[in-house]
Amino acid sequence: MGRSTAVLAAGAALAVLCGCTVQASGDDRHSPVRIELPSGTPSAKSEPPENDADGDGDGDGGSDDKPGGTATTAPAAPAAVLWSRGDEGRDIRELQARLRQIAWLFDGPTGTYDDLTEQAVRGFQGKRGLPRTGKTDEVTWERLLSMTREPGKWDLYLMGGQPADAPDARCLTGRVLCISKSSRTLRWMIDGRTVLTVPVRFGSQYTPTREGVFSVYWKSRHHVSTLYDSPMPYAMFFSGGQAVHYSSDFAATGYAGASHGCVNVRDERAISEMFAQVRTGDKVVVHW
Repeated sequence: MGRSTAVLAAGAALAVLCGCTVQASGDDRHSPVRIELPSGTPSAKSEPPENDADGDGDGDGGSDDKPGGTATTAPAAPAAVLWSRGDEGRDIRELQARLRQIAWLFDGPTGTYDDLTEQAVRGFQGKRGLPRTGKTDEVTWERLLSMTREPGKWDLYLMGGQPADAPDARCLTGRVLCISKSSRTLRWMIDGRTVLTVPVRFGSQYTPTREGVFSVYWKSRHHVSTLYDSPMPYAMFFSGGQAVHYSSDFAATGYAGASHGCVNVRDERAISEMFAQVRTGDKVVVHW
C-alpha cells in the first residue's frame, strides 16, 4: 500500500511539472496512470485547410464558385473599326499621309482606302503585334497617331485631288485657263462654265510663275525646253518661256518638287483633252 501511494504521489508531481493530466477510473486501486503530454502540432480546428486563400475554411483556393461550378472570363470585345477597304474621304487621306511618314505607304494620298492602303495597314499591325486585319480600328489608329505628326494640307494632297478655289472674277467671261495658286488648280472655263479642273504645280521661289492676265500665244505638242533640255509635251505658252504643260516629274513625285516657272499638269489624259480645245489667243489668268 505504501508503495502504491508513493507511485501516485510521483505521478502527480510529474503532472504538475510537465502540464499533463492524470485521468483515473473509479477504482483507483487497479487503474494505471495515463499521462497526456502536450503536442507540438496545432489541433485540426486551429489550422485552416490547405489552399484556403480566402480564409473561409473551405479549401477552395479563394474561389467563391459553388462545388462543380467553373470560373468563366468574358472575352474582350474587338476594337471598333473606323475605316476599311472602299471607304473614301479626308480621313482616309490623313491615314495614308501618316502611313507615308513611316514608310508603310509610298503612293497617294488618294483619299480612297484601296488594296495598297489595306496592305500597308496590315503590315503596320503585324509589326506592332496587333491583329493583322488590314482594317483601321481604334487601337491601330491610336498607335499610328502616337508615331506620326499631324499632316499639313499639301501632305494630304501631295499627289493632287484638292478642291479648287472659286473662279477669279476675271475668269467668268470668254475662254479662260483660270489658274489658282492658292488651291494649286487649273480650271478650263468657257463663258463662266468649268469644263475641266486639274491639279497643277508652279515654279519654286527662285523661278516663280508670273501672276496676272495673259493669253496663249503658241502651242507646241512635242516641245522640248532648249534651256533645261527637258520635255514639255502639250505646251501652251502664255508668258515668255512659261507655259502650261504636262510634267512626268509632277506625275511621279507630286508636290515634292517644283517647276522652273511653268504650270505643270500631272494628268496626261486631261491635258491632252485641254490642248485639243484651247486656241491661240485664249485668256490665261494666274491668281492667288
